[in-house]
Amino acid sequence: MNIINNHGTKINILGIPADRGRWLLIPLGMTILLCLGSVYSWSIFRTPLEKELGISASASLLPFTFILVFYAAVMPIAGFYIPRIGTRLMTAVGGMIVGLGYILSSFATNVTTLVLTYGVIAGIGVGIAYGVPMVVVSRWFPDKKGLAVGLTIIGFGLSPLITAPLANQLIDIYTVRPTLRILGIAFILIILAISLTMKLPPQGWHPRQNMANSTSILASSYPKNLLRSRSFYGLWICYVIGTLVGLSAIGISSTVGEEIINIDPTVAASSVSLFALFNGVSRPLFGWLVDRFKPHYIAILSYVLILIACILMVNAQTGQVGNYLIAFCLFWFCLGGWLAMAPTITLGFFNPEQYAQNYGIVFTAYGVGALIGTLATGRIRDLFGTYTYVFYPMAFLAMIGIIVACFLLKKERF
Repeated sequence: MNIINNHGTKINILGIPADRGRWLLIPLGMTILLCLGSVYSWSIFRTPLEKELGISASASLLPFTFILVFYAAVMPIAGFYIPRIGTRLMTAVGGMIVGLGYILSSFATNVTTLVLTYGVIAGIGVGIAYGVPMVVVSRWFPDKKGLAVGLTIIGFGLSPLITAPLANQLIDIYTVRPTLRILGIAFILIILAISLTMKLPPQGWHPRQNMANSTSILASSYPKNLLRSRSFYGLWICYVIGTLVGLSAIGISSTVGEEIINIDPTVAASSVSLFALFNGVSRPLFGWLVDRFKPHYIAILSYVLILIACILMVNAQTGQVGNYLIAFCLFWFCLGGWLAMAPTITLGFFNPEQYAQNYGIVFTAYGVGALIGTLATGRIRDLFGTYTYVFYPMAFLAMIGIIVACFLLKKERF
């Protein structure tokens, strides 16, 4: 590679010089993640599927649980193949599998089939495609990693803001099965089109204004073995707690509003859009904060907000819509924060040249949090007859997270 390329003057993105054209990759990656983030709108599908298939609350959470677990399990595998297969092909394959999962789910006649089609197949597709936009933007933005990653994953967080009311309207018009088919086809077409733009920069590329800092960025020291690093386990545990609480809350957002607060189902569904807004806004905000402050301070802040949300919901009574809205805005806000903090901390603590593999391993925490959180939430509801008791263990975990962040979530010196 020649010096001109290193300065970015002859590299174009969609016909625009790379220094400016790289900003186009953020909304494109955001759109891919918006399609994938429709998994967060599962609560909109739950009620009609429970009625149609005759299944319990815990059973209707299984497809949601499995899609989160499978996409988290596939992420580390996909991370190793991204450099080998290529970002564009990985995106295209992931998008096609996601769409296929949705389409096949429309033909499910029982919860087992739904777990296989939606949970396993669509989950694998999400796991393949999810990491690609973040890998791409992190390489094109070596000078603004946290901000770029945070902005890109807004798409995943804001997805329910668009897909939840859209799915709700489609279900009202066409019923739930045709809705799944419509979304599946749309996701395939959109992701395939955008996959053509998901290309990495040449090795060592830096924007012109950042060339002076490129040497220091590359010279940073990192642990040779991720799994032998104390900071990895601190990050992993904190990420498990953040996602466990957040995903548990997301899976029951509409249902809690209907059962505990006694609000209209349509209002409960609409409130998911508000929660998604907070989930999306928190991503660039937390990414920016982690770029500028010590990560353990920002992690502690997120756990304090979770504690406040838990206290509000433990004391919530019928008709207290304010408590419900504030609490779940905070739950979604903190989950979005962790989905920005974890990749940004991974970039800062560990070798950025191995980011795809490293974050794939870190992301297994998401799967663990999803599995434990959603299963426990449904079980607690079935045992006690109310979701109120879900918020006690959430508060306890937030306190554990504060302790872990204080002692383990710090970059090691080498």
